[in-house]
Amino acid sequence: MKKKLLFAIAIATAAVSVKAQDIKTKDVPAVVKSACEKKYPEATKVSWEKEKGNYEANWGGKSGEDNSVQFTPSGTFVEIVKAISIRDLPKAVAPYVKAHYKGAKIREAGRVTDAAGKTMYEAEIKGGDLIFDENGNFLKKD
Repeated sequence: MKKKLLFAIAIATAAVSVKAQDIKTKDVPAVVKSACEKKYPEATKVSWEKEKGNYEANWGGKSGEDNSVQFTPSGTFVEIVKAISIRDLPKAVAPYVKAHYKGAKIREAGRVTDAAGKTMYEAEIKGGDLIFDENGNFLKKD
């Protein structure tokens, strides 16, 4: 029993560490910090994470994460996620979540704009983020 519990804790810890890892500003490459400052000069009190090999800058709002921007290690912009009200998600999102994720509740929402200017929406539920196109059609689970 004790071994099963320790194994479960190890798996849960590994899952959390794969998603995102807080890092100190001094550990962010200068080219990434410079790209962020140039693209978003209004960003203050920026906190950093490393996620899927990229660097993520977060700032704004009560949680400090109203804006979440990803850059590659070479400083290339990947995407920005701006926090939005759950009510502002496309109308098709809530029924999709209800039908495909029984009992799941949307915790947070965001409007994603990638480097090409394409808009998507993110609905966070327990266990991951669900990504939808601008019309609310499901694309993938992150």
